[in-house]
Amino acid sequence: MNFLKPTIILLVLFISCKSEVENISDSQLHVETEEISAANKIAQLKKDGFEIFEYVDAATGDTIVMQQYFMSFLKRGKNRSQSKTEADSLQTLHLAHLSSMYEKGFADISGPFGDDGEIRGITIYNVPTMKMADSLANLDPMVKAGKLEIEIKPWWAGKGFSLR
Repeated sequence: MNFLKPTIILLVLFISCKSEVENISDSQLHVETEEISAANKIAQLKKDGFEIFEYVDAATGDTIVMQQYFMSFLKRGKNRSQSKTEADSLQTLHLAHLSSMYEKGFADISGPFGDDGEIRGITIYNVPTMKMADSLANLDPMVKAGKLEIEIKPWWAGKGFSLR
């Protein structure tokens, strides 16, 4: 009979805890998990050296995390004397470089402008420092060949926002 008393106490505790857990809705669990996840993401960004700040959107009440990215403007370079074959080869290597930057997570988007102006295109680098963005942009075969030059500017955007 001595073992029965502790068993009953454990059973009562289990039932009371179970009813408390059952009273937590799925949405409450989702919100708590989201908050922990967002806090972890922010902490990781800071740990990785990214510049961020937060603000509350007055219309929605949502906390928006702004992150500093680096926009690389690809400008017409001084060395434009390549033959068509050389230019085509450089273009293939250039596109492979941009694809690699995207696949490795260093760049979020790249693309050319639709005119024949001085600024040929952009790449938005998702890296912690201007120095790192500059180093990656200078690895581009078009930049190395002098066909393109780069100018990099720090740029802020909401973390996780997509183009529409």
